[in-house]
Amino acid sequence: MNRIVIVGASTAGLSAAQTLRREGYDGQLTLVGAEPHLPYDRPPLSKQVLAGTWKPERVQPFDAAHYARLGVDLRLGRAATALDLPGKAVLLRGEWLAYDGLIIATGVSPRRPPWPHVLVLRTLDDALRLRAALRRLPRLAVIGAGFLGAEVAATARTLGCDVTLIDPAPQPMAHQLGLRLGARVARLHREHGVIVRTTTKVRGVTPSGVELHDGRTVQADLVVAAIGCTPATGWLTGSGLRLGDGVECDERGRAAPDVYAAGDVAGWHNAAFGTRMRLEHRLNAVEHANAVARNLLGADRPYAPIPYFWSDQFTTKIQAYGILPADAEITVEHGSLTGDRFVVAYRRDGRAVGLLGWNSPRELRTLRAHTFEPRRTR
Repeated sequence: MNRIVIVGASTAGLSAAQTLRREGYDGQLTLVGAEPHLPYDRPPLSKQVLAGTWKPERVQPFDAAHYARLGVDLRLGRAATALDLPGKAVLLRGEWLAYDGLIIATGVSPRRPPWPHVLVLRTLDDALRLRAALRRLPRLAVIGAGFLGAEVAATARTLGCDVTLIDPAPQPMAHQLGLRLGARVARLHREHGVIVRTTTKVRGVTPSGVELHDGRTVQADLVVAAIGCTPATGWLTGSGLRLGDGVECDERGRAAPDVYAAGDVAGWHNAAFGTRMRLEHRLNAVEHANAVARNLLGADRPYAPIPYFWSDQFTTKIQAYGILPADAEITVEHGSLTGDRFVVAYRRDGRAVGLLGWNSPRELRTLRAHTFEPRRTR
């Protein structure tokens, strides 16, 4: 294998490139990115970058010299537009880039509402644009109370903005955590002065604010939409790859001969839980990319992780391992849901499939070791 191309200068793309070199690959290695920036971490965008406590360059783990030392050919600001699977080439705005091995790490794209002047947050440029707007301390309405929306609301409120968080679900983060823990998130935000409006849909956005379906209007000078993302697979339409919820891969991350996908864009069967998954978490992007890079070089090992993710809101750290099904039974393993420190388990048929810690990293690590580590050794 003389030439490997990685499409997506993301956390997954960077991790794949580093692993390939670490595993001894010494052929040509090209990293393609649609943005002009060097690869960067996204989790700080909605927190430290948005708050202004980090300079933009701090989210970039390496400077350009690092990629030169790795022998990586960076093609930044050049989006891939097509894939010729039989011809083994990727199209970059008029230039065909040949490959022997391909890793797709293009991540996801934010869903954009149909109304003008509504901001989204996905890229570094998005974060800087929103940060500049928040300096005027506007009345802010956030549409969507998932992880991103809740984090943006928390950061803006910490800066001193009047914030309203809007979601059609009964509780914030209900789809990620379930209703009981979603209610705890709602309480956290209300305690810090955020107006939380749930079980309500948006009819439209006007210069004066957000019009709700029940006839009320949320007064706002600035509106941010955090209504989810879709896998960035548009450029792969007609390529012959199976595209469902992302690029459909086998247990090893393989989408086609010599073609693999990793990170947010990839869906695969996770044997640890017996189900297909597509995860939009930073740690998965790193671990998945590492596994895929090794498999491209011949390791041929299934990727079956225990998912892990976290969220920082105000001074609260929410951490979770495993899966958190909406229909799971929730049991309190440490502390109390009415307190500021607790750990809960999500159970199906009496078996823990997920753990969530609220300001309890030590207790969560202990429970994780007893709950999940033996499963990895089977």
